[in-house]
Amino acid sequence: MNEPLRLLSIGAGAIGTYIGGSLALGGHEVVFVERPEVAEELRSRGLRLDLQGTENHLQAPQVVGSIEEGLAGQGFDAALLALKSFDTPAFLTTLAVPADTLPPFLCLSNGVDNEPAIAAALGADKAIAGTVTSAVGRRGTGEIVLEKLRGIGVARPEHGGHAAENPLCERLVAALNAVGLNARLFASAAGMKWSKMLTNLVANATSAILDMPPREIFAHPGLYRLEIGQLRECLQVMAAQGINVVDLPGTPVRLLAFAVKYLPLPVSRPLLGRAVGGGRGEKMPSFHIDLHAGRGQSEVDFLNGAVVRAGRRANIPTPVNKLLTEKLLALTLGEIPIEDYRGQPEKLIKGLG
Repeated sequence: MNEPLRLLSIGAGAIGTYIGGSLALGGHEVVFVERPEVAEELRSRGLRLDLQGTENHLQAPQVVGSIEEGLAGQGFDAALLALKSFDTPAFLTTLAVPADTLPPFLCLSNGVDNEPAIAAALGADKAIAGTVTSAVGRRGTGEIVLEKLRGIGVARPEHGGHAAENPLCERLVAALNAVGLNARLFASAAGMKWSKMLTNLVANATSAILDMPPREIFAHPGLYRLEIGQLRECLQVMAAQGINVVDLPGTPVRLLAFAVKYLPLPVSRPLLGRAVGGGRGEKMPSFHIDLHAGRGQSEVDFLNGAVVRAGRRANIPTPVNKLLTEKLLALTLGEIPIEDYRGQPEKLIKGLG
């Protein structure tokens, strides 16, 4: 193995535990940053990773109660950041350390706004775009299960419209692959992040608003038209920005885009319905989980909302994404009772006028 990496993992949630824990098990030095009460618990009982049936116990992990405490050691190669997108602004605002003492952040959060926010707050050299396509479940604090191995994407930084060589990105990909995480290096951060966002849109907002599983969303002809509408808007916005759809590790995004753009709805619906049902089953998507957990926040504004904002800049109408963003935000903020749309597809569809 090449020289081990020294990494900070901001949080020990599902992704942080999966990636940071896997790297630590593989001989890399990983310091996890968690809330003080969580840090004490994790230090005492360790991290548990179920990696496709193989149980792994990382005993006595290095866990600290603040990023300031973690940085006391200095010399980190990179930090792993996999926050919910709505948590990124607060995280950057509360960083009470000089930017030059921070390592680059490999940002694994969903959406396309996180890396620009990191670059604006800390400097362009502090943001490395990443994405996770593997499905990881969280059993409890510091306990995860790898539900489906797909992979991880890391993008080279771009200068003047072209990808630049970056030894750190190559080291990260090599380290991730050495511990079996199926990583791939991408030349275009925008292509990688927007392609991942396209997959994140599928049966996400509609499922949350209507309290219906993805399988039922795709079984309803009217809702399927709504789904295809939001995806076509996203593809149009990507094209207007000159962003190409790319396949992600274990995820044929170009095939999805082809089906959305070119196949008649009666042909694409059973095909995509089987793909979504096979990939998720009855598992509810992230927007639904956040809404029904009563968190009062939703990533919809960073996904569907990002499509709306980019469409506005490019003068491309995005009525479906606008409808889904507005309805889900209103439900999240309690401006609309959850019961108002539960199991009522026609009411949502009529919102398009």
